[in-house]
Amino acid sequence: MGLGAWRGWGGAAYRPRVSVVDVSGVVERRVRDAVRDRGIDPLREPAAVRAIVDDALAGLVADWAGGSGDVVDPVDVAQRAFDAVAGFGPLQRLLDDPRVEEVWINAPDRVFCARDGVSELTSIVLDARQVRDLVERMLRVSGRRLDLSSPFVDAMLPDGSRLHVVIPDVTREHWSVNIRRFVVRARSIRELAALGAITVEAAAFLEAAVVSGLNIIVAGSTQAGKTTVLNALLGCVPAHERIVACEEVFEVRLDHSDSVSLQTRDAGVEGRGAITLRRLVREALRMRPTRLVVGEVRGEESLDLLVAMNSGLPAMATIHANSAREAVTKLCTLPLLAGPNIAAAFVVPTVAASVDVVVHLALGADGRRSVREIAAVTGRVEAGVIALSSLYADAGNGLQRADGYPPHAERFARNGFDLPTLLERR
Repeated sequence: MGLGAWRGWGGAAYRPRVSVVDVSGVVERRVRDAVRDRGIDPLREPAAVRAIVDDALAGLVADWAGGSGDVVDPVDVAQRAFDAVAGFGPLQRLLDDPRVEEVWINAPDRVFCARDGVSELTSIVLDARQVRDLVERMLRVSGRRLDLSSPFVDAMLPDGSRLHVVIPDVTREHWSVNIRRFVVRARSIRELAALGAITVEAAAFLEAAVVSGLNIIVAGSTQAGKTTVLNALLGCVPAHERIVACEEVFEVRLDHSDSVSLQTRDAGVEGRGAITLRRLVREALRMRPTRLVVGEVRGEESLDLLVAMNSGLPAMATIHANSAREAVTKLCTLPLLAGPNIAAAFVVPTVAASVDVVVHLALGADGRRSVREIAAVTGRVEAGVIALSSLYADAGNGLQRADGYPPHAERFARNGFDLPTLLERR
């Protein structure tokens, strides 16, 4: 399909200098008019928008060349117009790149992305109005709001990416926007092993631990891949179980037929109606789960998670921590936020008796994410410190079997796993 001279500009002999931006702007205006006239929701009906874009291009008949003689590429024009109307404008091409893991805006002219784990400044330049329009479009589907009374927002985009926005006067001058994508779509821990994030032997152990109903905490820094590993572990949960997941924003992917995902809610304009993560955990326990999942433990909800674990309900969660030891220490501290009547004398032994395995991840300087440590919580407390047993550790030459031994050997045996054979060095 060629691009023709703009009708009404004085005939085919006239060839103004134009760019793909000029042409896509013309097509975009025609598409927006048609979308508005037909009452189409661009984000929910992208196929209809694509058809309108094709029609708009078909209305431009002869080849339209720039002053240099280069013919504007109709495919490029169509994509730009479609992205502007049914996508997220100039950011859409980054979001369509499978290597891009996160996009963030520090200022309209400072748009960054993380590609293969390495951050870079992009060539995209926006203006303040474009940033606001993009954020409003992103929030339209989620139903969440952003204003002076609620200057922060977390939301999920239609493709499952997580959006976080902060506006002035919390920020100094410009809107701060982060879009976190989930590039790795491993459905099981064995698929992560195939990607090199964990060894086959350690993956086999974690799969057996999940099937056997052990309580597992996935720890790591920001962007270390905690949610990816949690999703992979959930892929190992037996099909007959019922999973209930509690999150601030929907990130956990549940492929089970019997599963429910719950999400927190901010307070309304009148300041009421907020639903906290702790409330979700409590409600989840009334929904007959056989497996409880907390997307990320950050505060007082950790107490309810520990109580659920201690009552015999298998659970999994993620937590920000720089090592397996720090993850356990943090789990001993966060429940104290639940109230002045919660004491360390209660929390520490509860953590020791409830948590079974801690998986620690790290993001390398080369952008690669990998499991660096798998530790078992022995259940022993010595001088107020919970004893850990290293099962697998990476001392610089890859994840290797250590000397530790996990708890609940009887659960492994009951589910058909020979633990000594599973843990033997290979």
